[in-house]
Amino acid sequence: MFFCEVVPARLSDRVIKFDYFRHSIYSNMAQKQRPLNSVLIKPAGPDCNLQCTYCFYLEKEALFPETKNHRMSPEIQEEMIRQVMQQSGSNVSLAWQGGEPALMGLDFYKKAVELETKYGHGKTVGNGFQTNGTLLDREWAAFFKKYDWLIGLSLDGPEHIHDKYRVNKGLQKTWSVVEEKAKMLLEEGVAVNAMCCITDYSADYPEELYNYYKNLGLTWMQFIPIVEPDPEDPSKAAHFSLTAQKYGNFLVKLFDLWMADFVNGVPTTSVRHFESVFHSYVGLESPECTMMKECGPYVVVEHNGNIYSCDFFVEPRHRLGNLRNDKIINMLNTKKQDDFGKAKTLLPRKCKFCPWLTKCYGGCTKDRVKDPMDQRLPRFCEAYIMFFEHADARMRILAKNWMQQQNDLQEKEQSRGNYWAFRENK
Repeated sequence: MFFCEVVPARLSDRVIKFDYFRHSIYSNMAQKQRPLNSVLIKPAGPDCNLQCTYCFYLEKEALFPETKNHRMSPEIQEEMIRQVMQQSGSNVSLAWQGGEPALMGLDFYKKAVELETKYGHGKTVGNGFQTNGTLLDREWAAFFKKYDWLIGLSLDGPEHIHDKYRVNKGLQKTWSVVEEKAKMLLEEGVAVNAMCCITDYSADYPEELYNYYKNLGLTWMQFIPIVEPDPEDPSKAAHFSLTAQKYGNFLVKLFDLWMADFVNGVPTTSVRHFESVFHSYVGLESPECTMMKECGPYVVVEHNGNIYSCDFFVEPRHRLGNLRNDKIINMLNTKKQDDFGKAKTLLPRKCKFCPWLTKCYGGCTKDRVKDPMDQRLPRFCEAYIMFFEHADARMRILAKNWMQQQNDLQEKEQSRGNYWAFRENK
């Protein structure tokens, strides 16, 4: 479905600036239909019981001034799930996020499972739940375990890192509570993925972070680079924003730690970024939208039924409509969403001729627009170059070994078309 690239005009060595989302892109090829494979849902809107310094979503409450508390109604919940079930294929994923989705209470999600069963007609449904963890207890854990929900737990690492920016409304530290919840979830057998925001501070501690999660039992890790505008001076990035140099150093060290834990050619920990990149080495599209040629493969459903192009672009200009008035699948396939996705292909000449282009495609679009000083260029370009130059040789060996393994499995008729990076197919 991703086919169009546009090289921006240049004058000498200077890239001419343009508006990513007003610049219309056309193709002579017919747009392929985007399948409805996943949705990201914000049932409590921007509401949260924490007040993390780097959070970009709390300010979205200004979009919904009609009420102070934002909660998805039962009517919108049912209509949303009905549409998702009826308009998707045999497999679909629902990611519940926020704000803090636990503010809805457990009964809301029990009802969600009922509705998925009612309208799903036997299809495979995956549920993910991204949370700060502070409101969870063993009843929540039992529910997650029973229905096999994957939990993304926002735990930024050991105390001095987590408490640097993750505080509650009273500006009190939260690490001890969140770590306790992490242990509880693991004790109850819940599948938990550590969600770690990498800031200018935490980037200095890749080894401490990696070992902290591993020792805690959180062997599935996702590291998210943070860059936001300075709230007091929007002409520059906020003080906590990650630089390309620091991010590159972080990825290089983290990769070495990850590789050091391989046993018999198989990793004992999962780092999402590395496994996403690995897909490109074996001829598969990355499952992570930041590494795709174009973005826009999913939509965001806000608490009031509004549909938006992306989690990082919940704003009026990227509102696609409302599920009470239109089908989600239709909004996913509008020209507006198509133009949004193609904006990712608007890259400087340097990127177009970069040997690593097909490995990162410039990274996430939002990382080009948060800091005006980046002039709408990929902020983490140098970080990705550092990483690929360091990791490429070993990635190629892993890819060669994996493809040989797949060939062997196919010959024995054991693969059945399943794929899981690095793992043996069952």
